[in-house]
Amino acid sequence: MTIRFNARLASIGLAAALAAAAIPSLAADVMVGGAPMLASKDIIDNAVNSKDHTTLVAAVKAAGLVDTLKGPGPFTVFAPTNAAFAALPAGTVDTLLKPENKATLTTVLTYHVVAGKWDAAALSKMIADGKGMASIKTVAGGMLTAKASGKTIMLTDEKGGTANVTIADVYQSNGVIHVVDKVLLPK
Repeated sequence: MTIRFNARLASIGLAAALAAAAIPSLAADVMVGGAPMLASKDIIDNAVNSKDHTTLVAAVKAAGLVDTLKGPGPFTVFAPTNAAFAALPAGTVDTLLKPENKATLTTVLTYHVVAGKWDAAALSKMIADGKGMASIKTVAGGMLTAKASGKTIMLTDEKGGTANVTIADVYQSNGVIHVVDKVLLPK
């Protein structure tokens, strides 16, 4: 009877341990724009579900970057929200979405993309190693400057504009997204 009781306790303990181990993986899916961002999906498949990124998704489609951002990567994307695009001067988004401005739109969008998977810990380490500042080369070829303001990572673009990472470490199957509150602009 004691052996059976101990075996039953052991199986309950094992089940509890397995359940506890499963909880962090469930918590790893971050909510963005009212939708869970699943680490098993790619950047595009997650972004299309975010109500906060409909402008970004439309721009990515207009620039012809869908296949690239569905590719293996890995990519780090600083993803501006709809509010970030709305803060641009009136008419800017509509102008960028016109077919004749595809090259400019592509440059602006790829300025938000970095090759490799740079989560907040890696970015923070780069900032610390750079004595408070890190230069990050974008896929567009331009540079972003990253700094820490408390626990928030701030990015400065080549025109002096700044964006804050509002949601960090949204892991994707092909990289990581950091939601930002401003559109970053190259020279």
